[in-house]
Amino acid sequence: MKRTRKTLAAILLVLVCLSSLSGCHGRKEETAAFTVPEAFDTSKDYEITFWAKNDTNKTQTDIYKQTIEDFQKLYPNITVNLRLYTDYGDIYNDVITNISTNTTPNVCITYPDHIATYMTGDNVVVPLDDLLTDENYGLGGSQVAFDSPEKSQIVPQFLEECKIGGHYYALPFMRSTEACYINKTYVEALGYTLPKTLTWDFIWEVSEAATEKNPDGTYKLNDQEVMIPFIYKSTDNMMIQMLRQQGAGYSTDAGQVGIFNDTTRDILYTVADHTKTGAFSTFKISGYPANFLNAGQCVFAIDSTAGSTWMGSDAPLVDIAEENITRFETAVMPIPQYDPENPQMISQGPSLCIFNKEDPQEVLASWLFAQFLLTNDVQTAYSETEGYVPVTQTAQESSQYQDYLSREGEDNNTYYSVKIQAAKLLLEHEGDTFVTPVFNGSASLRDAAGQLIEEVTKSVRRGETVDNAYMENLYSDITSLYHLDEYGALSQGEQDLGPLPLTARVLLGALGGVWILILLWLGWSKLKKRSS
Repeated sequence: MKRTRKTLAAILLVLVCLSSLSGCHGRKEETAAFTVPEAFDTSKDYEITFWAKNDTNKTQTDIYKQTIEDFQKLYPNITVNLRLYTDYGDIYNDVITNISTNTTPNVCITYPDHIATYMTGDNVVVPLDDLLTDENYGLGGSQVAFDSPEKSQIVPQFLEECKIGGHYYALPFMRSTEACYINKTYVEALGYTLPKTLTWDFIWEVSEAATEKNPDGTYKLNDQEVMIPFIYKSTDNMMIQMLRQQGAGYSTDAGQVGIFNDTTRDILYTVADHTKTGAFSTFKISGYPANFLNAGQCVFAIDSTAGSTWMGSDAPLVDIAEENITRFETAVMPIPQYDPENPQMISQGPSLCIFNKEDPQEVLASWLFAQFLLTNDVQTAYSETEGYVPVTQTAQESSQYQDYLSREGEDNNTYYSVKIQAAKLLLEHEGDTFVTPVFNGSASLRDAAGQLIEEVTKSVRRGETVDNAYMENLYSDITSLYHLDEYGALSQGEQDLGPLPLTARVLLGALGGVWILILLWLGWSKLKKRSS
């Protein structure tokens, strides 16, 4: 009998192992903690708060206000209070502060990295799995008072970006990527022709050529005292994308830190070399790339496609005096690549997060408003303000949005050519985009990635020596500053492999099945022998 129990225990152990192999690879599963009400109670009044980000763009503010007004006509018992921020970091900090006092907003625009930190609280963020598919109030639900998009109509990779630990905790709102805004006039004046696909070697070569000076100390290219050929806005994205393009480590889904590798070191040495010649700088150190580009003091400015309205001689939004703007032809291209045949660029952009409240009806009211932000009119109107693209295929394919794209260059406001080119860039490269793993601490790792480049750039400008000893100290300082030692570290050369492929899961399942049959046969043989 004892042997029989051992045999059965072994079988159960194999079954447990199989269930872990067939699940999500390297990521903790969360338990859904919200039950969708059977019906929305329209006899009661609800007041919800919506925290949104706005770059002092009055048009965006007007869109938010019009959206709220239109929503409240459909649901007069829901009052939406808008609170605007100029920075996603401020929204993040205020949410963290308010979690402890249970005064979080109902809906806020945020990023999955931030949501992962919000989730360290107890039942703070609403899991959306059931809400997404509820036949009455889910996406495309029968009881929703407006034409809500169905789940299948959201661009699949955009929706997948909102998954954390196997569950949906956000809705995508808008999406962007990064673009390289180029003074094509300067590139050609230096004797170069823009390639079909930008490469890092091309960017560095042209940038170095642009540092040549006249005998009087001014720059030969622009006859000005200032020239920073290559300026990068978000150095965290710079580091992340350079690592991704070379297949180097960054982090795993489970949160293991893999950024401190030889490829990272090589990138930092390259940054140091070009900073020393004056060919490279960053937004945090020198200022907003668009200002230098528009003043004829920059050749390559890398920023979000959402920043396109600030780029170029005819940009509708500018931060410099009109007399300082130079005339040049602007080219909009994907970020530089190491392998032009396999381009890779980051997918970014705001998502919508819903916070849990004591009253499920209040949460349902918040969910209805979040859905309304995905309707065609809202998606199209907001995407027209900057180089964002709508997150639903219905909005992207709508006659309204297609008409907008077709009118590129009609004016320098709604149809500003650089802005529409930036949007088209992402639409053409949706399949080339990627996102980084999301976990509690991923926001800190992202900050650390950018800080590595910022620190090296500052050190070179100060005349410090950047060598192996410097790199060891830098790695140690960044690890300590961002508490990265609290997460597991990948060994050299190891990288995040993501979820196990379907074929691998099938093979493992088949092998497990064979072992189960063997164990069952052994158990049956022993029982038969004992009974005979």
